[in-house]
Amino acid sequence: METAIVIEITGLKKKFGDKEVLTGMSLLLNKGENVVVIGKSGSGKSVAIKCIAGLLTQDEGSIKVFGEEVKDMNEEQLKAMRHRIGFLFQGAALYDSMTVRENLSFPLKRILKIKDKAEIESRSIEVLQAVGLEDAIDKMPADLSGGMRKRMGLARTLILKPEIILYDEPTTGLDTITSKEISRLVLDMQERYQTSSVIITHDMPCAKITADKVMVLNEGKCQAEGTYEELENSSDPFIQSFFK
Repeated sequence: METAIVIEITGLKKKFGDKEVLTGMSLLLNKGENVVVIGKSGSGKSVAIKCIAGLLTQDEGSIKVFGEEVKDMNEEQLKAMRHRIGFLFQGAALYDSMTVRENLSFPLKRILKIKDKAEIESRSIEVLQAVGLEDAIDKMPADLSGGMRKRMGLARTLILKPEIILYDEPTTGLDTITSKEISRLVLDMQERYQTSSVIITHDMPCAKITADKVMVLNEGKCQAEGTYEELENSSDPFIQSFFK
């Protein structure tokens, strides 16, 4: 059976002023797959996922999501595509003035226009149970630890039932034990919800746990890709530098 491609990037170029950040990046994400993108700071990892979501417009190249060219989409088409994509920002992007319950109900009411209180409650509890935070439903974000905020951010992403999740440094700022917990949670979400994900990280233990495939960005384009084990055994000095 042919594997469905959900994201296809070819020849992606993006610069800011005179600085070329992406210089011809290509990437394929298949349905149900986790692709981890690693690279040095400033190599264009976060820029790439912002281009995928249509938050930034590329200068050259093609980005197809669900077979449709992102740069050709109008506002309505972009909106519809974004409803199918979850974007987990580094800081979890929670509303600090809202409780966990209110943070979860907000996108259901605003984006999906759900008014039924019982449905909102059941969907909220389902995602909180999935990330192990059901006891925190009435807490404020300020009362959550860093790891709990990451879990909460993931719960709010999952509540819209996205087909693709874009993770921007999901373990940054966390201690080693919590980082492993969040990495295993990313893997659990893939298995439980059959999501397809692009995971930007500099955390190699996270990459090892979550990746079906790892892509190495160097100077704005893909230098190598393969399984974690294949790249770990690479003789390329640049690739080896990530595994030391």
